Amino acid sequence: MKYKMIALVVCAAIMVTAIIAPGAEKTPATQDGKCLKIGVCSVRKIFQGCKRNAAYRQQMSAESDRMEAEMKKLSAEIDLDKQGLRSLKTGTADYSQAMKEILEKQGRLQAQQEYFKRVMEMRENQMIENLFKDVIKATAEVAKEKGLDLVLERSEPELPAGGSTELTLTISTHKVLYNAGCDDITDAVLAKVDATETVNPAARGE
Repeated sequence: MKYKMIALVVCAAIMVTAIIAPGAEKTPATQDGKCLKIGVCSVRKIFQGCKRNAAYRQQMSAESDRMEAEMKKLSAEIDLDKQGLRSLKTGTADYSQAMKEILEKQGRLQAQQEYFKRVMEMRENQMIENLFKDVIKATAEVAKEKGLDLVLERSEPELPAGGSTELTLTISTHKVLYNAGCDDITDAVLAKVDATETVNPAARGE
């Protein structure tokens, strides 16, 4: 999940970009000379704290327990069949039939493991994509309500990093180094995202 959160910061980093022209280092301004009203928002905090993520984790934990129980049962059957195989004479029809059944069960077990892995990845990606879309929508709504012209992603980097690759990603995606005076709308966006859960949570296909 930690690497997923890095991917979320990458997405957040491209959500908004502030470009300050040379000579305008102190305060960015609009074309009519008025100062921009800038807000900040932590996408990571929203993802970690929203109701949808908590419900998803609970659902996936139950699903994982169920699938693991099925695979453990099949694995136990394979071990038992292998023990029975030792009592059979090599080369006989019974031995060949028992060997065939063991191989079929092993193939079924491997297929279930691969299927479960891919299904979990697809569900994770779908949940993240749908949630991020709602975060973008909620951010725009809150920004409009507060009269903000620009909203920057401001998640704090998770340090120490797990390795050089992860550290490079953290550095390259952590764009807001200082944001004193900016309106932090994270909690407002989180509340708006959570509010959508009571409207039609099944509509997002999770």
